[in-house]
Amino acid sequence: MVHRLARSISRSSLQCQTTGSRPRLSEAARWQTIQRLHAAQGQGSNRFVRYQSSSTTSSTLIPLGLPPPPPPPPPATPLPLHAVISTFDLFSIGIGPSSSHTVGPMRAAKIFTHSLPAHLIPHIHSLKCSLHGSLAATGMGHMTPHAVLLGLMGEDPESVDTTRLGKVLDEVRAVGEVDLGLVQGQTKRVKFSIEKDLTWHLQPLPAHPNGLRFTVFNESGDMLATNEYFSVGGGFVVNKETQTAENLYYMDIHPSNAEPSRRDQTHGQAAPSPTSPPPAPLPLLLASPNATDTPASPQEVDPAVPIVPGQPPYLFATAAQLLEICREQNMTIAQVVWENERAFRTESEIRENTMKLWDVMDECIRNGVTSTEEHLPGGLNVRRRAPGLYKRLQKGFYSSPDMEPPIRRPSSNERHESNAGVKKSTDGSTALSPFKRNGRIGRRDHAVALVPKRTTPVFPGIEYLSCMAIAVNEVNAAGGRVVTAPTNGAAGVIPATLKYVTEFISQDPERDTMTFLLTASAIGMLFKRGATISAAEGGCMAEVGVACSMAASGIAACLGAEPEVVLQAAEIGIEHNLGLTCDPLGGLVQIPCIERNSLGAVKAVTAAQLAMAGGGQHTVSLDDAIEACRTTAQDMHVHYKETSLAGLATTVKIPLSSPAC
Repeated sequence: MVHRLARSISRSSLQCQTTGSRPRLSEAARWQTIQRLHAAQGQGSNRFVRYQSSSTTSSTLIPLGLPPPPPPPPPATPLPLHAVISTFDLFSIGIGPSSSHTVGPMRAAKIFTHSLPAHLIPHIHSLKCSLHGSLAATGMGHMTPHAVLLGLMGEDPESVDTTRLGKVLDEVRAVGEVDLGLVQGQTKRVKFSIEKDLTWHLQPLPAHPNGLRFTVFNESGDMLATNEYFSVGGGFVVNKETQTAENLYYMDIHPSNAEPSRRDQTHGQAAPSPTSPPPAPLPLLLASPNATDTPASPQEVDPAVPIVPGQPPYLFATAAQLLEICREQNMTIAQVVWENERAFRTESEIRENTMKLWDVMDECIRNGVTSTEEHLPGGLNVRRRAPGLYKRLQKGFYSSPDMEPPIRRPSSNERHESNAGVKKSTDGSTALSPFKRNGRIGRRDHAVALVPKRTTPVFPGIEYLSCMAIAVNEVNAAGGRVVTAPTNGAAGVIPATLKYVTEFISQDPERDTMTFLLTASAIGMLFKRGATISAAEGGCMAEVGVACSMAASGIAACLGAEPEVVLQAAEIGIEHNLGLTCDPLGGLVQIPCIERNSLGAVKAVTAAQLAMAGGGQHTVSLDDAIEACRTTAQDMHVHYKETSLAGLATTVKIPLSSPAC
């Protein structure tokens, strides 16, 4: 009887919904069917009826006489991805000369040794490491094998003794063994031959151009464990097992040391389970699409920002969303980043860590301009220029025991005496003797008069920017301590521009330092998510180009620009670096990398000035420019992506000795 009644009701048109031509009872009609079945059988029946929800393919036996179960929850809504990471993951203290080819491989090696299972360690006898793609093409010039060995030994880029970088390869080659640095300070000495166990493969691994593979073996030669890692730029590392998770968004060696929200783009919020209510909307979804250019008044904004430990409150994926948050919450870009950082650290820690980054940058400038080394290591015999540029400046920030006095303009008598170098040519004309110390090429009695040579700075602002940017990148090229900003190859742009701001513009250096770095980090986050900060993926556009964009935004912010103007400064900064190639001579981060940072700093100042003059009105948005950066990187030939297979790397014949760059 139950079967016949259920069949007759299912054929009725009671509250019927139609999908195509097939009738289907609504949820309410289904429950009415169950109630009628219950009434037909009487109270207390132990009979069952099969109930199937219209939203699922599974069915459930419902005992008659019991109240119906609650309706199933709605389908889980996927959480939006975003660009927010910690400022102190984007800016990290490391070692030169490359974030992707030195810092990243060092971290990858340490991650591998620290992830080895404890039960395998006693059986490890030997180790092999293979470098792939760009790491193989330019790894030796970038000191990749040196960094790998230090990482295997348990060293960290932030604390390693920088003087060890140039020695470790010869030390391991001499003994044919390496001491693996394991968890809890343990060590394990294993066989490792530089010539046999370190291999180079120009063919990249599928996931990324910067690939490494580590493998350990027992005494019989049987493989015990292996893993592949990819250095994706800025010191960030991805491994084969997690692909795009884990180390892509944070710098910790051990995942347990990083908050869940720093490990993925959903900030640790797992998708809702079938029995859990849907999550509350993220703040970025609350931004009104019709917001006007007028920021909200302080009275309209709740001054108490809700902070959930480990969960940043203001998530953004694009520059447009970041701007909407600034308008809705009446905060600058730096203030938005500050509030997000409060999810990870106390306010005093944020302030302390920000100033620590600047201290390392400033110390790097100091080391560069006061260096007594004449040439950079690596075989190109590139002359250090920062000390000489610094001496040209009429005023310096640091004292040096051998600093020469400022260069002064020669007197009329001295200029007259210098004419002693002029001699008569066979045709009666006069020319400077090429053999005289102060001689010049050019005729003094020509109709086009010879222009006097200026020996004092003519554009002091530009000379300061150039000097400081070059100083940082010369320290980086020598394997010194630098801040990835956002990479090592572009490490000079932000310190140079920030130094200029604090020395010549700022009335409150600490405030402006924090404003600059927090603002710049927001722009870097957008590029990391929307394009790339890896030269192996996007050429120097992804390094110096992105750094120029970040620096331009920081300068504009320190000049009091509104958020839309700050974003426009960032757009101008990257727009005029689109397509910039990475073709370093000899695989070294020297030519053209060092001078390129100088030009990047000057461009950043120009971009900020143009944006300030434009008042935020633009044709090209920052999101448009970031998308152009992404597509340009995709289209760029691999020869121009940190492989030294084209461009200057092939047109300039080495070895050489160049005073330029």
